[in-house]
Amino acid sequence: MAARRRAGPSPVPSLAVVAGLVGLLSAALAVGGAGAPFPWQAVRLPEDVVPLHYHLLIHPNLTTLTFAGTAAIEVTVSQRTSAVVLHSKRLQIARATIEAGHGHPVQEAQVLEHQALEQVAFLTPEPLRAGHNYTLHIQYLANLSESFRGFYKSTYRTQEGELRVLAATQFEPTAARMAFPCFDEPAFKARFSIKIRREPKHHALSNMPIVKSVNINPWLVEDHFDTTVKMSTYLVAFIVSDFKSISKITSHGVQISVYTVPDKIDQAEYALDAAVKLLDFYEDYFSIPYPLPKQDLAALPDFQSGAMENWGLTTYRESALLYDPEKSSAPSKLWITMVIAHELAHQWFGNLVTMEWWNDLWLNEGFAKFMEFVSVSVTHPELRVEDFFLRRCFDAMAVDALNSSHPISTPVEDPAQILEMFDNVSYEKGSCILNMLRDYLTADVFKAGLVQYLQKYSYQNTKNEDLWNSMTNICPTVGNDKNELQGDGFCRSSQQSSSSAHWTKGEILDVRAMMDTWTLQTGFPLVTVTVRGKNVHLQQERYLKGVDAPSSTGYLWQIPLTYITSKSDTVQRFLMTTKADVIILPEEVEWIKFNVDMNGYYIVHYEDDGWDRLINLLRENHTAISSNDRASLINNVFQLVSINKLSISKAFDLTLYLKHEKQIMPVLGGMSELIPIYRLMERRDMKVTEKRLKEYIISLFKDLIDAQSWSDEGSVSERFLRDSLLLFACVHRYQPCVDKATEYFTEWQKSNGTLRLPADVKTAVYTVGAQTSEGWDFLLSKYRLPSFSVERDNIELALSFSRSKDKLQWLMDQGLRGDVIRTQDLPFIIVYISKNPSGYHLAWTFLKENWEKFVEKFDLGSNSIATIVTGVTSRYSTSSQLAQVKEFFSSLDEQSARLRCVQQAIETIEDNIQWMDRNLEKVKTWLQNNHL
Repeated sequence: MAARRRAGPSPVPSLAVVAGLVGLLSAALAVGGAGAPFPWQAVRLPEDVVPLHYHLLIHPNLTTLTFAGTAAIEVTVSQRTSAVVLHSKRLQIARATIEAGHGHPVQEAQVLEHQALEQVAFLTPEPLRAGHNYTLHIQYLANLSESFRGFYKSTYRTQEGELRVLAATQFEPTAARMAFPCFDEPAFKARFSIKIRREPKHHALSNMPIVKSVNINPWLVEDHFDTTVKMSTYLVAFIVSDFKSISKITSHGVQISVYTVPDKIDQAEYALDAAVKLLDFYEDYFSIPYPLPKQDLAALPDFQSGAMENWGLTTYRESALLYDPEKSSAPSKLWITMVIAHELAHQWFGNLVTMEWWNDLWLNEGFAKFMEFVSVSVTHPELRVEDFFLRRCFDAMAVDALNSSHPISTPVEDPAQILEMFDNVSYEKGSCILNMLRDYLTADVFKAGLVQYLQKYSYQNTKNEDLWNSMTNICPTVGNDKNELQGDGFCRSSQQSSSSAHWTKGEILDVRAMMDTWTLQTGFPLVTVTVRGKNVHLQQERYLKGVDAPSSTGYLWQIPLTYITSKSDTVQRFLMTTKADVIILPEEVEWIKFNVDMNGYYIVHYEDDGWDRLINLLRENHTAISSNDRASLINNVFQLVSINKLSISKAFDLTLYLKHEKQIMPVLGGMSELIPIYRLMERRDMKVTEKRLKEYIISLFKDLIDAQSWSDEGSVSERFLRDSLLLFACVHRYQPCVDKATEYFTEWQKSNGTLRLPADVKTAVYTVGAQTSEGWDFLLSKYRLPSFSVERDNIELALSFSRSKDKLQWLMDQGLRGDVIRTQDLPFIIVYISKNPSGYHLAWTFLKENWEKFVEKFDLGSNSIATIVTGVTSRYSTSSQLAQVKEFFSSLDEQSARLRCVQQAIETIEDNIQWMDRNLEKVKTWLQNNHL
């Protein structure tokens, strides 16, 4: 609905008027800026003026790549003030007025800008009075952004080769201020009434449906969108393009549409069906209706991250949304489904209930990441998403084990610090501790707590403790226990706990006390298990890598321990709340395995002969424990080598059993521990040991590789495994694989790329084909064609494995230019090239020479920058490499040098140096002793 009319002049001047005003006023603003001091000095905005409703008119010009805007912001004042301070970045403000309501005179406001704080202040001739509402009218001009944030330009080519321009938004976390002046903090929720002007050949999308379109003149249309629900600025979105769409209605009556560039609309069907199923699932699971009439999913040709959860208009990079049943691989199908599940989970976690400030970003991201698994396991059981959960916990632990890690909930202020929160700790660790909590509370109790939290805080902002308090007041029903809510609001079990019960008699279940130990402390615990007859002695400490790892005293977690034994596969539970404890078993056992299925975010060390017994179990009867348990043993044993708790020979002894392993998680787990060791050797140019280690790794998986059919048969897990195994085998020159891939590539090349290759073998085939100059050029020629768009990621990987330094350099240069290779893909290409023995020097030089351009394009603190920094340096292991990295980053400005990814890179190199000093000779000896 259109908002009530405002008194005073029309809020929509012509473009020419705005442009003229900007010219006239820019000098005046500069004088004003110099004459009066800026009234506010903090990064966070004052709270005396709060927005209620934004009326926005945005008019982009896709030829001049500029846009004009007017904003009428209704605000309420809680404390008398003569200045309204809000956010603005790279907007030329032409005029600002303030009015107190109908019939009151419109007053001109003086405009001051504070560029460093990205703030603008409007000084009023008379103070604004407490308890009153006002409307702020602002006219401004700006350029469409050349980066991936704010209101930015994107382009694509049609199949005929014509270049077309569109404009789209990406505001999270702090870029709404680049599109319109606003109170750009998540707690300043308001309603938005948006109008967009466009040419008739384009159409506009925003969070809400269009209620009417007005023809301003024959070449200009103004679309009026319905008013939004109350929401944060970072969730506002609009797109002006010539996209096409397909639509369906969910069983709850919500219209779902997928928008893509016209030539790719036939790749939208899978995403549309997945979105319908997933939105229906969430409405039922949360018992809260989706509050908007529609949900659009738009695939943008240029997009920095994977996707964005704008309310009612989620946006995606094309590879995260578009699926071609003929050409797309199993990993692609899995990823697309998970990304859609993630963004739609945000419509509740993040959009409906939003964290108060970015320090608790994990309340958005950890939840969305966790809900991907909860939802997809129900809506798409054939994808077997549970096979992939552990990988993310291992990834989180890799950064969380470093001294440079941070608590899940950690203070942040400026935009770069906020961007740094979008990392593995907020996302992956967040989802892993939620999985641990669900396992501890039971799925039903956990769900009841979530629903209570979402219902209580709808359209509001929350802190960490609000979630735990919602969880604490839920009474679980475990087994036959009668649970009752005690007067203090905590649950107690009224009977002696049985083996399946989750807590012991009389114990107070204080979810907040328990979970604070996981969200407010850095890192995770190492639990050491020592078996003495029937007594199992337990000790906990912080797991910490590093040469000068600080003492972990003072760290204490409440750990929901689980275990199984050789005598009982019933999961036993025990909440460990002290540094040391003892469990008494009913009888002595041959082996004990803690952290069943690795549902807990901790690792376990078994003292004395504990590891030998588990290694023996794996050799004799590995299926006696689950594939997740096997994967966790592989992961844990190598983590213990890193902190010198176990010898590398013990870890290698454990890997021998992998010859018999067929399940995806343990196989990929084994590869992800052994291949990085091989890469360290490769960087040191240690030909003999390197060759022996490569032969050993291939020998472990040879039978499994040989058994792979070069087809797309099997479950998604089997297909995913095939994709990974064949790529590994071909990259590491396993001859049968190389021969087969060469044969396929030759046939494919002869057909001029028309032969249909099985999707799951393409990456391996392309990578082998790219090894010759002719094959590389042929692949690049196909990469440029729209018909190969769903295969771009595979082809980029293959091109990055060339042995030609000139070709590798050309790839990175093109990625920076953004014409042939989109700049959104540059971080991955640089990391691929850094993994290539012919390319790792080039990647480091490229990083150093183009640092300023990276920061300009991707933003300081962004995940893209972190990917490049940590990816390029992750296999360095010499003191000269360490010195180079330290020297380069210390030569930069203080903000760059202080980035968390830089600290992670330095710590990782130090760790690699120490690892090689300790273990290199032992690896050589082990390989010799095992006749390899």
